[in-house]
Amino acid sequence: MRLPERQLAVLEAASATDERTVAEIAAETDLKPETVAGAAFDLADEGLVEVGSVTDRTLALTDEGRRYVDEGLPETRLYRAGRDAGADADSVSMGAVIGEAALDGPEVDIALANFARKGYGTVDGGELSVDPDADPDDAEATALAALAEADAGGESLDGDALDVDEAVIDRLDSRGLIAVGESVTRTVRLTDEGVDALMTGVEATETVGALTPELLASGEWRDAEFAAYNVEAEAETARGGRKHVLRRTADRVKDVLVGMGFQEMEGPHADADFWINDCLFMPQDHPARTHWDRFALDVDRMESISDELMARVESAHRDGWGDDGDGYHSPWSEEFAREVALRGHTTSLSMRYLSGVAGAELEPPQRYFSVEKVYRNDTLDPTHLLEFFQIEGWVMAEDLSVRDLMGTFEEFYRQFGITDIRFKPHYNPYTEPSFELFGEHPETGEEIEIGNSGVFREEVTGPLGVDCDVMAWGLALERLAMLTTGAEDIRDLHGTLADIEFLRDAEVSY
Repeated sequence: MRLPERQLAVLEAASATDERTVAEIAAETDLKPETVAGAAFDLADEGLVEVGSVTDRTLALTDEGRRYVDEGLPETRLYRAGRDAGADADSVSMGAVIGEAALDGPEVDIALANFARKGYGTVDGGELSVDPDADPDDAEATALAALAEADAGGESLDGDALDVDEAVIDRLDSRGLIAVGESVTRTVRLTDEGVDALMTGVEATETVGALTPELLASGEWRDAEFAAYNVEAEAETARGGRKHVLRRTADRVKDVLVGMGFQEMEGPHADADFWINDCLFMPQDHPARTHWDRFALDVDRMESISDELMARVESAHRDGWGDDGDGYHSPWSEEFAREVALRGHTTSLSMRYLSGVAGAELEPPQRYFSVEKVYRNDTLDPTHLLEFFQIEGWVMAEDLSVRDLMGTFEEFYRQFGITDIRFKPHYNPYTEPSFELFGEHPETGEEIEIGNSGVFREEVTGPLGVDCDVMAWGLALERLAMLTTGAEDIRDLHGTLADIEFLRDAEVSY
């Protein structure tokens, strides 16, 4: 029998009694692991070896997990600080305990959530009590410590080697403290036919992997032995670049809205509070306009706003608009209105366009939209981020009604295969009537909010010089993507925790 040199080397290195890994054979033969794997599959096709595989689960500490190994889990630190403060005898101030536990930022929410879950104690009315019989060195802390000890060399750990309950592994994984993966090890073992072939004698033959111009010119190709290609052999997946799923969703949204007769708006990410909130009849002492929910910028105030327009908006806030109008009678500051912040919604663009500042055609009927990024100081969770994309839109026409607005949404979402949109009455300072939109997640069945909408109040359109109806909305692009792709967490779509495999495979409806 004659075999290519690489196949003969693998055949001679294989054992009839033990399964040898591809890595072991590669080290012995000085061949690359991928060369050994390819030769093994070729030999398997000839019946000379058997190729097997062993799948192992691997566990590795994340950076956050490593930090908690050194510092302690947030809930453990909270428990111990509470016990040191005497909370095992009588309740103490939660704020004081948090300070003593050296918890900062997101760690506070993490600690409080897991403190209650683990039965470490109770939090009621800002007072914290701890259970003196609770064990802070619980299964999660123990598992992290064991994994850190085994992982001291920076290598992944075989999941089966860590004697930890499966539920604990799942909990640590869901908390982002460990990364769970899989590794596949290929093994090779001689068959009886392979043993017979070696005993009979196998000769090495030089094979040609490609037909070259030199072989053709010399005529040597006639006597050459060409290597056979196994097109069914496993190979590393080649990943080409592709447009991000959110960008593809945004492009699809734009196609749909342009097809419905809309024109696209554009404008600044950083804008005056006047355009972001004041034009929307949002009182300046509204809680959403405090530093807790607003990203203010330390830049000069925006002086380019028309004094006349500023005065009309201020009048609407102070006295209302129209014969029956009634303002807020609350504090008003032109200086605050001119201060610059990151926009919390793209309705600032709508205000610019409806006022005529952006040069839009305002003879009704008109339709405009934007798909742009906005910035809010929200708490991170599966449906909220600090920055996300909003689908803004408005229609200006005579005698618009809620029926027109609902029909627009039903047509828009129908283009994405979503036909079960539900509407819920809502309050907004800038629209009346108003309602929120909800859709059912295709995987979890959970009903999630996907947008907010309504007909602009006269206090909004009047100062801008608009004397007909304007219906408007703000929809969440990421939540639309969740409904169309099945993503269960907005952080799977973008950010440091994005699921790369999901982004590679997710499709957008067209």
